[in-house]
Amino acid sequence: MSDHDQTAFHVLTRSAGLTANQRLVLMLYATHKTDRSGAVPVTAAELAAHLGLAPTVFSRTRRQLVAGGWLEESERFGHIRFYRLAPKSTGEQVVVPLRRTGTR
Repeated sequence: MSDHDQTAFHVLTRSAGLTANQRLVLMLYATHKTDRSGAVPVTAAELAAHLGLAPTVFSRTRRQLVAGGWLEESERFGHIRFYRLAPKSTGEQVVVPLRRTGTR
């Protein structure tokens, strides 16, 4: 199983408590081709059409996933926003080491 497939499988198992639409949108982000930052560089209208959802339903569902910590905004070009999986989706631990900047 490739790393991409393992990530998608992990997202699928972690998202068991979400609604059907939320899981559809989340899995689309988990399986879609991404750019170097992990963002899916496709507009919401295109993604909604791919799933057969109305654009308003897709956008509302994506907002719910962002609010729940499953997706995060990656980039913005004018009024177009692109999103990627958040660490909660993949189970990644994001740890930033702290350093002292001065001495007392």
